[in-house]
Amino acid sequence: MARNVHERRAERQLLLILLPSLALLLAFVIYPALYSVYLSFTNEALTGAAALRPRFVGIRNYARLLDDAKFWNSLLVTFLFVVGSAVIGQFVLGLVSAMALRRRIHFSRLFSSIILLPNAAPEVVAGFMWISMLAGGEQATLSRIVSLFGVTPADWLQVFPLSMIIIVNTWRGIATAMILLTAGLSTIPNEIYEAARMDGATPSQMFRRITLPLMMPTILLYMLISAVSTIAVFGLVYALTRGGPGGATELVSIYIYNQSFTAFQLGYGAAVAVVALLISLILGVGYVRAMKVEV
Repeated sequence: MARNVHERRAERQLLLILLPSLALLLAFVIYPALYSVYLSFTNEALTGAAALRPRFVGIRNYARLLDDAKFWNSLLVTFLFVVGSAVIGQFVLGLVSAMALRRRIHFSRLFSSIILLPNAAPEVVAGFMWISMLAGGEQATLSRIVSLFGVTPADWLQVFPLSMIIIVNTWRGIATAMILLTAGLSTIPNEIYEAARMDGATPSQMFRRITLPLMMPTILLYMLISAVSTIAVFGLVYALTRGGPGGATELVSIYIYNQSFTAFQLGYGAAVAVVALLISLILGVGYVRAMKVEV
């Protein structure tokens, strides 16, 4: 009996400790998400009659999405952006960096500091910094570098817009991948590698048969975090291209902004945001299924 009283008291104390976090979660995550769902079923706008008297329109905004070519283009651009920068670029370079730091290399602290440095600058500041590097003209940083190899300078954000924002986002996200994958590598005992070496395993065999299988939970977690966070990228790409040229870099996040605050159609923008939220939830459920966790 005394034990049950003690357990209930401990549960109440734990609840009191969690209340501030739960309040913040409710105020800044759950309520905005539910309000966006509500807005998506209305014709809410920033100007016109709908701004004064918004009304319920049912699934009209979602039906409009099906015939909106710009919306489907934003989904395609977002998919390519996530695959190129998060799944391929950040993961590969982050894994290489994590494995390099696991070995005893010279200047390891300097190397890790260089990898972490991009996160020191806010998204918009990093975006404007890269604009000066990728701008057109012979004096731009990248143009001056490639001219040394006989390549004609170009306005890189106009000629290769999607490739450039993938490179910039990869540069910015390597640190997160490196930290998470380094934590995953540290959980693998060195004795396993020593036993594999004694059995004559090559480095590539140890990587394929030991490192990757044992790191799969960490890799799946990283893929979830990086995919969801990359879908939500806004400031960096908006500072670089504003979604142009011609919608070539208009991610879902930028499309939501344009529909809500440029076209002033809050209801329709909320519908696009709900679709993006559903995509993130599907990725989360897929991760849970892959980890075989019961919810």
